Amino acid sequence: MMKTVSLIFLMLLMGKGCGADAQKDMTNTVVDYTANARGFYQRIVVKNQHYSVYKNRRDENDAVVKDQLMSEADWKSLVDEFQKLKLQELSSYEAPTKKRLYDGAPHADLKITYQDSLYQSQTFDHGAPPAQIEKLVNQLNALAPKQ
Repeated sequence: MMKTVSLIFLMLLMGKGCGADAQKDMTNTVVDYTANARGFYQRIVVKNQHYSVYKNRRDENDAVVKDQLMSEADWKSLVDEFQKLKLQELSSYEAPTKKRLYDGAPHADLKITYQDSLYQSQTFDHGAPPAQIEKLVNQLNALAPKQ
């Protein structure tokens, strides 16, 4: 009986530890969202609770927002959405609309650098991301000042 209880306890403890290791750590993760079309450019880069917003594709030094600290609530919300992502599947998510194909919407994509690996989405319409990344993309876009 004692062996059984010990074995169950050990299995629960090991399972708990593995789950914690499996959680994605955003400390060294870079989330990079870019949307562009003729006359429009927006790039939002998030790293370790700081973000920058660029509106000029030719001059990366000309940031609208440079290395701004996110609020705790925004950071927590972003981390929560990041935890839900299946990074290996990011490139397979289908865009729900195709307006970008006839200049009806800017082209957008999401790149995530996590543990020295780059994960990238397919191109999608700015304002209409795939459902699996919609909340994350909307949170990123909320960081950009309105034009």
